[in-house]
Amino acid sequence: MFQRFLPIHDWARRYDRDAFTGDLIAAVIVTIMLIPQSLAYALLAGLPPEVGLYASIAPLVIYMFLGSSMTLAVGPVAVASLMTASAVGELAATGTPEYIGAAILLALISGAMLMGMGFARLGFLANFLSHPVISGFITASAVIIGVGQLKNLLGIPVEGHTLIGQLSSLGAHLGQINFWTLAIGVATIVFLVWARKRLAGVLARAGLSVKLAGSLSKAAPVLAVVVSIGVVYVFGLEQAGVAIVGDIPRGLPAPTLPGFDAALWQSLALPALLIGVVGYVETISVAQTLAAKRRERIDPDQKLIALGAANVGSAVSGGFPVTGGFSRSVVNFDAGARTPAAGAMTAVGIALATLFLTPALYLLPKATLGATIIVAVLSLIDLGAIRRTWAYSTTDFLAMAATIIVTLGFGVELGIATGVLLSLLLFLNRTARPHVAIVGRVPGTEHFRNIRRHEVETVPGVLSIRVDESLYFPNARFLEDTINDAVSLNPEIRDVVLMCPAVNFIDASALESLELISQRLGDAGIRLHLSEVKGPVMDRLQRTDFLQHLSGQVFLSQYQAVKSLSAGNCPGAEGMQNPVSRCTESRSQTQDTVSEL
Repeated sequence: MFQRFLPIHDWARRYDRDAFTGDLIAAVIVTIMLIPQSLAYALLAGLPPEVGLYASIAPLVIYMFLGSSMTLAVGPVAVASLMTASAVGELAATGTPEYIGAAILLALISGAMLMGMGFARLGFLANFLSHPVISGFITASAVIIGVGQLKNLLGIPVEGHTLIGQLSSLGAHLGQINFWTLAIGVATIVFLVWARKRLAGVLARAGLSVKLAGSLSKAAPVLAVVVSIGVVYVFGLEQAGVAIVGDIPRGLPAPTLPGFDAALWQSLALPALLIGVVGYVETISVAQTLAAKRRERIDPDQKLIALGAANVGSAVSGGFPVTGGFSRSVVNFDAGARTPAAGAMTAVGIALATLFLTPALYLLPKATLGATIIVAVLSLIDLGAIRRTWAYSTTDFLAMAATIIVTLGFGVELGIATGVLLSLLLFLNRTARPHVAIVGRVPGTEHFRNIRRHEVETVPGVLSIRVDESLYFPNARFLEDTINDAVSLNPEIRDVVLMCPAVNFIDASALESLELISQRLGDAGIRLHLSEVKGPVMDRLQRTDFLQHLSGQVFLSQYQAVKSLSAGNCPGAEGMQNPVSRCTESRSQTQDTVSEL
C-alpha cells in the first residue's frame, strides 16, 4: 500500500551511475538559477529573502519521495508569491513577525488541503479552472507583478495589490525616483533579455557545445547578481540611496509548526485553497508537458499528495507556498535530470548557499531582484492566447476577459473566483440550450446529418431530431419546447425519432420530460422513438417503467429507425416488454433496403 504513495520505490530500483550524473549536472545548473529566483520571489511575497531559500530546500527533498514526475522542480513561483502577498497583506503589516507567521501558515493549510484532495482522489476538481480562465488570471497577475516591481526599479514606494492601486501609488511618488537604482534595474533587464535570446548563441560560437551553452545561459541572473553587487560596492551606492538586501541570516531554520489560531486559520482557508488549486493546475500542466516528451506517466492524484506534502514541508522549515515552476522545470529537463533526486541535490546546493554564501549577498541591490522578477513574468503575459480565444469562442473569451479585468481591478482572489464562477455559469447556459438538429440521411449512406448543412433525404411524416448534449435538469424543458415547436410546424408528422449518440446520461428531471413528451405526442397521435441510445444510458432506462410506456420504439441505429418507419415495419409498441429487440435488424438486412429510402 505504501509503495502506491511512494513513487521513489519504482525509480530507485533502476537508479544507476548515468542517472546520477544527469541529476547532478541538472542540480548544479538549477541551483545557480534558483538562488536569485528564491530571493526575488520572497521579496515579491513581502517576506525576508532568506524565507525564499528556506522554501527551496525541504519541498524539494520531500518531492523526491512522493513526486511522480521525474523532472518537475518545485519551489517559489511568481503567481503563488503574489497570491501570498495579497492574502497575508490584509491580515498583517509587511515585514512583521505576524506577516511571516501568516505566510508560513498559508503554506501549511494549502498543503494539508492538497494532500486531503489527493487521498480523496479529487484531482478532477482542478478541471473547473478552464484554460482560458487560468491563462487570463496568469496574464493579469503577471501585469500586477511587473508593475509592483517598479518600486524596486525606481526606488520609490508602490503600494497596493491591484493595478489601479499600484498606478495611483506610482504616480504619487514619481518625483522621488532614485536614478542610480533605475540605472541598475534597467541595465539588469536589458542584460537578462539579451541573455535569454543571444547568450547561448554567443557561447556556442565561442566553442562550447550547444547543450552546454544553453545551460550556461540560464545562469545569467547569477552573473547579474555578482556584477550588481560589485557595482554597489565599488561606487558606494548604498550611501546614494540604492536599496540593498542587507543582512541575510546564515544557517538553516529549526523545524517548527505555526501555532493554532482559529480566527487566522479561518481567514486563510479560502486563499490557501485558491493558491493550492492554482498551483496544482500549473504544476500538473508543466509535469504532463515534460512527461510526454519522455513518454512517462503522471498520476494526478499522487501529484496532489506530493505538492501538498511539499507545502507542508515548506511551512515546517519556515517557507511559504510553493508549486511546480515552469522555467526551472524546463531547465531541469534540458540539463539532463533523470529522476526527482535532482531536486534533492538542488536542495543540498541551496542549503549550502544558505550556510555559507548569504554574507556575500549583503550588498545585492533590490533593483536586480526586481528586474529578475520582471523578466521572469514577461513570458507569462500571453496576448496571443487572448486573440485566439476571442476568435474561437465568445463564451470562453468572456470568462477570460472577466478574469483579467477583475484581477487587475479588484485583486487576485476575486479575479480567479470570478473566472471560475463565470465559467460554470456559461457552461450551464450552454448545456441548458444544447445544439439540436433535424437530420436526414446522406444519399447512398447510413449517415444522418443536419438538413441545414447538407443535401439529405428525409421521410414524410417522420421527424428525426438529434440532441448533442446529455439530458439533465437545465435542458429538460428546452427539449420539451424544441420538440413541441418542431411538431407544431408540420401537421403531417406521425413519428418523432430522438437521436441520442451524444447523450451520455439522462437524469431524473430529463426522464420525466421524456415521459411527458411521449404522453403529449401520443395524445396527438404521434409516436416517440429513440435511436442510438448508449449502453449505460439504456441500462438506467431499463431500471424504470419508461420503456413500457414509450409510445414508440428504441432502435439500435438511426438508419434502422428511418427504414423501419418509412416501410411501416413498426406499427406500435403498446404493451411491448422489450421494445429494443422488436426493431433490431442485422446489418445485411438493412443494406438490402437502402434503395427504399
